[in-house]
Amino acid sequence: MPRDLRQGAEVFWQSFGHGDRPAIAIHCTLGSSNLWAGALGPLANEISAFAFDQPGHGQSAPWRGDPAEPGAFQTQVTRIAASFIERPVDLIGHSFGASVALRIAVGAPEAVRSLTLIEPVLFAALPETDPDWIALRAKQDHFEELMAAGDYEPAARGFMRDWGTGQPWESYSEAHRERFIASMPMVENISRANFEDPARIARPDGIEQIDAPAMIIHGDRSPPTMPKVAEAIAARLPDVGVACVEGAGHMLPATHPEHCASLIAANLERS
Repeated sequence: MPRDLRQGAEVFWQSFGHGDRPAIAIHCTLGSSNLWAGALGPLANEISAFAFDQPGHGQSAPWRGDPAEPGAFQTQVTRIAASFIERPVDLIGHSFGASVALRIAVGAPEAVRSLTLIEPVLFAALPETDPDWIALRAKQDHFEELMAAGDYEPAARGFMRDWGTGQPWESYSEAHRERFIASMPMVENISRANFEDPARIARPDGIEQIDAPAMIIHGDRSPPTMPKVAEAIAARLPDVGVACVEGAGHMLPATHPEHCASLIAANLERS
């Protein structure tokens, strides 16, 4: 499988499909490019998609950035994703990967042919007076308190409980649990950016400039902020559809890949 140096990081990547349309798929925090196999496989005749493992994920090298630098991880992943763009692409992202995809689309709308955002976690898109935002902010404050105290294991447990597939912590292998725990400084850098938006993705007149057809997908069993984030972003896009997948939680590409594939395909048809 291909591996090369991009933006100072040794990055593993793989491709899905053999179609004429170039695409880039960006995975979630603590996921990997493998998660896209089920959702992109049915689109093999239409797209040729690049999916890479973010630093510190999958088969890529560990992240070497500064956890204290606001948005450091998001910036590096954005630059890595952009390095795969040679002509307008179908841009697909899940969770944190959807925030990265949105950042690219805001920064270079001409580079995007279509935009599919699955469970985007740009919490900065919501007003801070929203009750669900307030409740989620309280969880984030607790997470940051655990991190400041060096309590990485309970921080990892809470993160996987809230944003994983629902698999019990004890059912993960010891190696997986250790990897999750060691990744918490990186996760904290990512989660802070979701709230604080240091790249100003949600700035006035930014999202509004995206003229590519967009699709925003969320599950009906996701955390209560997710449909609100989807609607808040959608309200600012000129050409957008919002889809709710019944019975799905946050990890849609892994748990409901066939639904993701059909919705991505529907968005491709519009561009």
